[in-house]
Amino acid sequence: MNSNIPICDAADPFPRSPAFIMPALACDTHAHVFGPERLYDYTPNRTYTPPDAPVGAYRHLHQQLGICRGVLVQPSVYGTDNQLQLDTLHYLNSQGLEYKGVAVVDADVDEGELDCLQEGGHCGVRMNLLFKGGIAWRDVEALAQRLAARNWHLQFLIDVSEFEELEARIRALPVPVVIDHMGHMDCRKGVSNVGFQALLNLLRDGQAWVKLSGAYRITAEQHPPYADVDPFAQALVEANAERCVWGSDWPHPHFSIPMPNDGDLLDLLARWVPDEARRNRILVDNPAQLYGF
Repeated sequence: MNSNIPICDAADPFPRSPAFIMPALACDTHAHVFGPERLYDYTPNRTYTPPDAPVGAYRHLHQQLGICRGVLVQPSVYGTDNQLQLDTLHYLNSQGLEYKGVAVVDADVDEGELDCLQEGGHCGVRMNLLFKGGIAWRDVEALAQRLAARNWHLQFLIDVSEFEELEARIRALPVPVVIDHMGHMDCRKGVSNVGFQALLNLLRDGQAWVKLSGAYRITAEQHPPYADVDPFAQALVEANAERCVWGSDWPHPHFSIPMPNDGDLLDLLARWVPDEARRNRILVDNPAQLYGF
């Protein structure tokens, strides 16, 4: 193992139940599984090394939170090798559970690989646009045309404050677009930031979906409830609650403040969306529409 690659803290192994009543068929739209490394190799050019986060711990999390459905998102440490996710989805769905996946693929991925991923429960592709020098936008456009024929979506890890022509580029894509972690923008930049306002415009017009997740990635605070995130989450919900979904981001890899308990993170949703009917839509109906449950 490369000693220069930081090892992440493990998730809190004792997730507590939320302080509100979860609706039937609630969905966690953003989580990852990791390891063991002896079976699933990490890519050597990764930015972090996670501790093992196996499927049993993932299911325990959902049982404690009252989650019935989930979406696994391919993490960067595996590159375009989606095998662990395929194996995990096969296991979960063989138990009669309802789980989907979002894969990471090369821009020129062949149709046979996409067929395999689709048969294995995947319905979208995640692209990391957070760091400059990554995939070219023309590659995004070309892949989007191919995914449209499958009724898949594109999920973007992106800092909305730093991506040029965000609104115009996303409006031009032929597939649904999902934005990770509320736009992944430092809260200190403010709700009036041009990029965040562009995200709100896309939401209002139904041109994008957003994940109410990763509050600890954008806050300037150390511990929940991360009050500085409230105006951002509330603005997204007010822009279009029918295009918001919730995700735990378990097991919370690669961030710089103390590890939160997942019960505290789920309680943030009740803080941001006190109306039960609207909150239940975000937990149940919206993800059912987006992921095809």
